Amino acid sequence: MLRRPYSLPAFSSLVAFEAAARHLSLTRAAAELNVTTGAISKHIKLLEGELGHAVFRRLHRALALTSEGEALAASLSDSFEKLSATFKQLKSSGATGGVSIGTTTAFAQLWLLPRLGAFWAAHQDIIIDHVISDRAQELFRPDVDLRIRYGDGAWAEEHSAKMFDDRIFPVASPAFMRKFKVKSAKDLAGLPLLSVEGADPSWTDWAEFLRATGQPGRKLNLRRFNSYVISLQAAQSGQGVALGWARLVEPLLKSGQLVKVGKAEMAAPECYHVTWSTRKPLSAQAAILKEWLLGSFA
Repeated sequence: MLRRPYSLPAFSSLVAFEAAARHLSLTRAAAELNVTTGAISKHIKLLEGELGHAVFRRLHRALALTSEGEALAASLSDSFEKLSATFKQLKSSGATGGVSIGTTTAFAQLWLLPRLGAFWAAHQDIIIDHVISDRAQELFRPDVDLRIRYGDGAWAEEHSAKMFDDRIFPVASPAFMRKFKVKSAKDLAGLPLLSVEGADPSWTDWAEFLRATGQPGRKLNLRRFNSYVISLQAAQSGQGVALGWARLVEPLLKSGQLVKVGKAEMAAPECYHVTWSTRKPLSAQAAILKEWLLGSFA
């Protein structure tokens, strides 16, 4: 019987574990690899048997990595990223250069795509692949070169460069505003408020906004969404008031689909950044796109 090289477990077990560790979910790992949850579980048990340690702690409806699992997951992530970069480089040798960028649905639809025509006109030899998802983990695939993220800019194993600050204020449809009069932040609390929850914990919610504008501790009439784009569509159809990030809702304000509600507003506590992995250098094409994104606000 031939010995396996490098004293490693079966590659299929490593792949199954890496996907489960990235998602912290056997179900999502199975969906990604197009296998059953039972197959993922079997691979992980085989891996744990060879390793002699558990790689996961089974919690109530959740998984958590053990210290051994964290070490193995970090090593696999680094190795798979390098392998992906090498494969991508070899695959594209002699072909037109490409770059992949990951964003949320809202940022892609409301900010990035309307501006990319200018980039394409200036760089017709660069192909852009879009990875658009509101699940943060899906933007960290090894083949994603650049990410646009909202936060404080301090992320593990990520370089970051600030793109812009933002301001937050209430927005609604013109028809809604003809029906409801808002003179102050106090008037907002009794209106139907369109709340985005579960998409990004760093985003400001209505309770935080009202505290910042001097109206804390009030019972709110919330209608909840897990998508910012859908909450804005609900606002456009007159269903309530949404919180508008100025940079994102600017085209909707210019077109008259939304209007500002009252005068209350606040500075966004976080900023938008373009980020990339510390584990691999940017390609020439990715560096050009990064500089173009940052140059938009020079």
